[in-house]
Amino acid sequence: QGHPNMNLTPGVDMSTGSLGQGLSAAAGMAKGAKFLGKDINVYSLLGDGELAEGQIWEATMFAAHYKLDNLCIIVDINGLQIDGRTCDVMNTEPVDAKFAAFGCDVVKVNGHDFQELEDAFAKFHANHGTGKPTAILMKTTKGKGVSYMENQAGWHGKAPNDQEYEQAMGELKAQLAEVEGM
Repeated sequence: QGHPNMNLTPGVDMSTGSLGQGLSAAAGMAKGAKFLGKDINVYSLLGDGELAEGQIWEATMFAAHYKLDNLCIIVDINGLQIDGRTCDVMNTEPVDAKFAAFGCDVVKVNGHDFQELEDAFAKFHANHGTGKPTAILMKTTKGKGVSYMENQAGWHGKAPNDQEYEQAMGELKAQLAEVEGM
């Protein structure tokens, strides 16, 4: 499918293409909810390569200016993008300091730890009334758990063939069985 399609994916309210559009649309939705007095939370998921787009920082500045504490900006920080390592293509570090400087409440988590994620979203919900958008920065490993995909930028927009899919599912199932057996 590529980019999530709002006509095909339940819960997706905006289809975007170019990087950065999603956060701008989400900030507009959060502002609209505030304007209408609706108790609605808006979530936007970004990749760290996307942070090189100026539109991201304009939307973040807009969200802080309008005190959109109903906006949760979630960033997958895996250090890779379609063209390679983010530090080589366009270094955006320090991401936490940038979001803080743009007026966000920043929460850093291990993006593979479900409890840390639950706690981060609880912090977002507790943040209501502060007037600050929340930025959850998830440190992850691209392709985690699949030997030939881990930390490989080439898998950014590529689907596995049937053989690769079977291998990946076998590796993931073996890891799940190991975790369940503990």
